[in-house]
Amino acid sequence: MTTQPYPIGTPGQPWTMQEKQQWLAMQSLKRSYFDDVVDIIDSLKDEFNVEQYGELNYAANDYPLFALKTRDWQDDKPVVLVTGGVHGYETSGVHGALRFLQTRAKDYERSFNIVVAPCISPWGYETINRWNPAAVDPNRSFVPDSPAPEAKAIMKYVADLGLEPLVHIDLHETTDTDNSEFRPALAARDGVTHDNWNIPDGFYLACNSESPEPAFQQAILEEVAEVTHIAPADSQQQLIGVPLVIDGVIGLPVRKLGLCIGFTQAAYTSTTEVYPDSDKTDAKECVDAQVAAVTGGLDYLLNR
Repeated sequence: MTTQPYPIGTPGQPWTMQEKQQWLAMQSLKRSYFDDVVDIIDSLKDEFNVEQYGELNYAANDYPLFALKTRDWQDDKPVVLVTGGVHGYETSGVHGALRFLQTRAKDYERSFNIVVAPCISPWGYETINRWNPAAVDPNRSFVPDSPAPEAKAIMKYVADLGLEPLVHIDLHETTDTDNSEFRPALAARDGVTHDNWNIPDGFYLACNSESPEPAFQQAILEEVAEVTHIAPADSQQQLIGVPLVIDGVIGLPVRKLGLCIGFTQAAYTSTTEVYPDSDKTDAKECVDAQVAAVTGGLDYLLNR
């Protein structure tokens, strides 16, 4: 199935600055990063070290960027990086990262140094967008000289820590709006044609195809399966058009694509994908699944 023409631009012609400004003018604030995210971060200041690692200055809005670190930091412990909200519209990624901090992170601080950046794209969170205001996808921008300040800021912060993460889990969703809005917008922006993909009904993972660590991915899926259902493969034994590494897991060239889990040399990496539009789940279960993904991965490493 092919997407319908997007209401901005001319089919077959990439957007100029004029079309990007037209797209930006259509966006509006729909929820509050400060009420939904920053207030929770503030409530955790007695339990974690809260560090502002940057600020995004977009039109009339300034968005401070925060990371939280476990207090019992020791240089000889492995570092775990958890990121959420790279795509700001993916709600359970943001709130899953926060819920992990609220409920489970301290259970692991004796064994790991944990860093959580719960909302990398706060403008995208507020406007329910995949892109930033310049029509740039942060999760294709984890590259040198990144065009996305969201990606640039977190990459610099992690580099400045001076420690290479052992683990990086990036929390995402795949939603019906991927087909109804975001893929049509992408095709229009780039002046190309995109076919809709079959959105998997359930939770799945995307790993680094160059270093898939299938046992690590399987441990995550087993923990998540206690919370919500795992997405079955389609008739081609694929998910979103990509062959399976194992059931419930696809592999992607993450560095080539500029994906978040590719910007460090972490040995154990995974991108979660929750399907919140399924009639088999709800918002709380999606958040709980994100927490289970992180704990499943950490438990695997502790039990090796």
